Amino acid sequence: MGTGGVGGFFGGLLARSGQDVVFIARGAHLEAIKRTGLKVASDLAGEFTVSSSATDDTGTVGPVDLVLYTVKMYHNDAAIPAVAPMVGPDTIILTLQNGIDNADRLVAALGKEHVMLGVVMLQGRVREPGVVEQLGQVGQVIFGEMESGITPRGQRLLRVFEQAGWNVELSDNALGAVWRKFIYLAGSAGINAATRVTYGEMRTLPETRVLLRTAYEEVIRLANAKGAPVDDDVLDWCMTALDNYPEAGMASLAKDFTSERRVELEGLMGTVVRMGEELDVPTPVNSFIYAILKPVAVRIEQAQAARATRV
Repeated sequence: MGTGGVGGFFGGLLARSGQDVVFIARGAHLEAIKRTGLKVASDLAGEFTVSSSATDDTGTVGPVDLVLYTVKMYHNDAAIPAVAPMVGPDTIILTLQNGIDNADRLVAALGKEHVMLGVVMLQGRVREPGVVEQLGQVGQVIFGEMESGITPRGQRLLRVFEQAGWNVELSDNALGAVWRKFIYLAGSAGINAATRVTYGEMRTLPETRVLLRTAYEEVIRLANAKGAPVDDDVLDWCMTALDNYPEAGMASLAKDFTSERRVELEGLMGTVVRMGEELDVPTPVNSFIYAILKPVAVRIEQAQAARATRV
């Protein structure tokens, strides 16, 4: 569900391993997949093409074993209802999105018994219609149940994913992993989008490094106030992840702002700001970054809406 960088890459690996995969896509990307298959160009898995079913009508798919749910957060309002026709009694919906509340939204609409969650570390994109590109030597998935523990269905999925060539870990604290990524991404992606420099430049300037650390600390305080299952060393993990990010790389949020594509600002910094207000936890750095970026996000969204109206 969402054949972009994440869904296209991991779904492509599943299809290559012989699993029966249906790609949900739209527009020129969908037409290209129907015409010539989905091509995956990957630094990790090589280059290959899979010929699988593809559609924009989930009502034609029928109940499935697994929905790999990888849409952008701003598509949740439309995508979650579209999942419903594919859900049978034993269907698993595995959300691998950015943000912290996607699983809760899926649970509210489709039932807790269907939902698992996870995180992805991947640089991926749709390079052109019908072609998904995975960049670099990082492409990992950590997943599990919403509550702690390992279940038989998680173990079954793990075997399927491993057979497909995923770099995958089944965690007994998947929610903690989701929070850990959210802390890191909310803390660094917004600052990267505001500065429009590379991670190498951003992390080596002492003033900006302090700003990044403070942004992480604000989100960690939110996690603690929520009672989230995050480890005590999460700040050290964030700083290590910051230092290990490709020197010339930029966050996808920063790239989307630069390219004037629709952005996940509300699901990241917007969520931090709103959660801080609800929990009475100050978030001055994240609130400032959000306020700086918000007008640009609104302008991009209005421009896209205007183009859609003209079409």
